[in-house]
Amino acid sequence: MQQTKGPQKPLVIFFALGLFLVVMLNALLPSLSRTQQVPYSQFLQMLEQGQIVEVQQNATGDEIAFLAKEADGKTRYYTAGVLTETDLSSILTQYTGADGKPIVFGREMPPKNSSLLSFVFSWLIPTALLFGSGFLLMRMMQKKMGGNAMSFGKSTAKVYVQAQTGKTFADVAGQDEAKEALAEIVDFLHSPDKYRSVGAVMPKGALLVGPPGTGKTLLAKAVAGEAGVPFFSIAGSEFVEMFVGMGAARVRDLFKQASQKAPCIVFIDEIDTIGKSRDGAGGIGGGNDEREQTLNQLLTEMDGFDGSKGVIILAATNRPDSLDKALLRPGRFDRRIPVELPDLAGREAILKVHCKKIMLEENVNLTAIARATSGTSGAELANIVNEAALRAVKCNRRIVNQSDLEEAVEVVVAGYQRKGKVISPKEKRIVAYHEIGHALVAAKQTNSAPVTKITIIPRTSGALGYTMQVPEEDTNLLSKEEAFNKIATYTGGRAAEELIFGTFTSGASNDIEQATRLARSMVTRLGMSSEFDMMALETVSNQYLGGDASLSCSADTAARIDAEVLSIIKSAHQKATQILTENQDALHRLAAFLLERETITGQEFMELLEQPQLPVAETAE
Repeated sequence: MQQTKGPQKPLVIFFALGLFLVVMLNALLPSLSRTQQVPYSQFLQMLEQGQIVEVQQNATGDEIAFLAKEADGKTRYYTAGVLTETDLSSILTQYTGADGKPIVFGREMPPKNSSLLSFVFSWLIPTALLFGSGFLLMRMMQKKMGGNAMSFGKSTAKVYVQAQTGKTFADVAGQDEAKEALAEIVDFLHSPDKYRSVGAVMPKGALLVGPPGTGKTLLAKAVAGEAGVPFFSIAGSEFVEMFVGMGAARVRDLFKQASQKAPCIVFIDEIDTIGKSRDGAGGIGGGNDEREQTLNQLLTEMDGFDGSKGVIILAATNRPDSLDKALLRPGRFDRRIPVELPDLAGREAILKVHCKKIMLEENVNLTAIARATSGTSGAELANIVNEAALRAVKCNRRIVNQSDLEEAVEVVVAGYQRKGKVISPKEKRIVAYHEIGHALVAAKQTNSAPVTKITIIPRTSGALGYTMQVPEEDTNLLSKEEAFNKIATYTGGRAAEELIFGTFTSGASNDIEQATRLARSMVTRLGMSSEFDMMALETVSNQYLGGDASLSCSADTAARIDAEVLSIIKSAHQKATQILTENQDALHRLAAFLLERETITGQEFMELLEQPQLPVAETAE
């Protein structure tokens, strides 16, 4: 019997009901039968007791059937054997039947009790009901598990031919390095003899690693489309089933099908579902027999098949640190191809690919949109283009313009505008000074990204306003001065509230979180602390999923880290307050302009900031 890892309660109840049905039908069988065989002496005894109602004798005279009334008031048929010379009619005249009535005598026997009838009622019907119910139960289970009850162990991989994938490298933008690494695999599938002639062996597997939405699955389909070979696509979770051993069986069947269709590509998405480390690392507590059996079978199959046949294994994950080391060794997944977030040029190329599907104005500046979407993935950029198209339809236009794309960026970043939200004049004034405080501190610092937009229109994300800064170019390195200036900009909103109103609100909650996170990174990971120098005090796991940081130090050191973080934030807060104090007139003037317009561009902000001769429209009360 196969061992199950899921709950067994429904199966136990099902078999218990089936057994109960068999027992009850066998118990009711005597009452369902037409006749029951008894000795002739019992017939005479029942005759003397006045229980007989009717007697019938067969033509040969050697058997009788009689209807007797039992003590419970029920009547039933019995049969008995007699001697052929017995004069039954004369014997019956000597007795009185049930209820004092004469006993009826005749020569027509009722049908005998059939052994076939007994078999049908006691075994055939219960067995049919048992198997029928079992079949219905298995059908219900297969729908819930997404499998086929009659094909356990069969691979559920979706198989595409060249025309069905419909993807090539031309459909993938912003991942030039990944495409270059995969182009060699395509060339091998096209011309394997070129590599065999020099003794080169193509890697059996390539692991695509990167954040969600960067196009790992799209790259795998593009490789199959470029090579013109069958493409097997399956998710790691599809190997894990209710029954232990089913995942391993599906792995065997998948590689068997792949060998038959070679050359081909097998793509396993989210391979960390079955490929997690078996030593308890990566957040695994161990003890999952089904997952470990599936992983062991995958390791065995990757060792066993011949890569020269043209079977290439591609896999994707955004948790490479949790994968088993045996899966990553040479001979299995030989190559690790990073699929990172696109840079400025890559984002612009991705926007151009997705904008081909919509009607776009000729003067749209996609470079500006790409610059405003730093840190976004390809999937997010596709969502931005789609949001822009939806906004154009909402405005009764068939062509998407620059404003649609700019608003789509804000929708993805901060949510939709909450036009119906009512904010009191007092709160609106506080929000205006808060946002101008951020912008003014950023503008008066060096090595700070320029301000591109300031708004006090509430958004569905919960923000009552925000200040958008867009760097002029993507940077890969962060200096200590740039990090400190960022923290000062985060504290600028709170500093403006304190300076103008003498108190502060909860509006800086998100600023506090970001400032604290950056200051802690400066101390624990970036080596930007004079006290701890270049000492690593924090480790980060799951870097592609936001990063889970954990301190690796003593409690005394953790307390010193907190003190150092607080010192950095306090220094930045003091710097922001000093900047706003020195530019208080500009703070009032810009806040009044923002209150009137609700939204201003970075260009308008800088023009007002550089014209101190303008009169002050509003001052603090």
